[in-house]
Amino acid sequence: MKLDEQGISQETFQVIIEYIEEVKELLSSNIWENIFLNCTKNEVLIFWLLYQKNEVNMTEIAEYIHVPLNTATGIINRMEKNELIVRTRSKEDKRVVIIGFSEKGRVQFQNLVNELLHYGIMVMSSFTKEEIELFHKMTNKIKEVLQQEKRKEEIPKKVRRITIQ
Repeated sequence: MKLDEQGISQETFQVIIEYIEEVKELLSSNIWENIFLNCTKNEVLIFWLLYQKNEVNMTEIAEYIHVPLNTATGIINRMEKNELIVRTRSKEDKRVVIIGFSEKGRVQFQNLVNELLHYGIMVMSSFTKEEIELFHKMTNKIKEVLQQEKRKEEIPKKVRRITIQ
């Protein structure tokens, strides 16, 4: 697919590439490690889920991060090995495993939130009132576009029937 078919000129595409390269350089490995504390995207999402619900089971985790149960189990195994979460058996049903924060995990999540707030406040405090309003409009527009794209994915694809003779 060509850029002009997507409605993007070569010049605009080049500006985007240059911007990504500049930002990539600004996010040094130290800053990146400080912000995400060596956590993967799925680990951050699991932290967020635990923060919201305090305790969850494996099915809830798999559904929340949109992965198969065996993939979620692997992630939880790694997080347990790193002492970020604890597994316990449900008191109501011993077959159910409950996942919760360990003390180390709770501290790491709080540090993650503090780092995100630190950098977020630093960036937002450099904006004028008008820039903040524009930023909100732009992020809402981005969200709308991504939601539209997600809805397209959710539309079931028509099955083509082939007659076999």
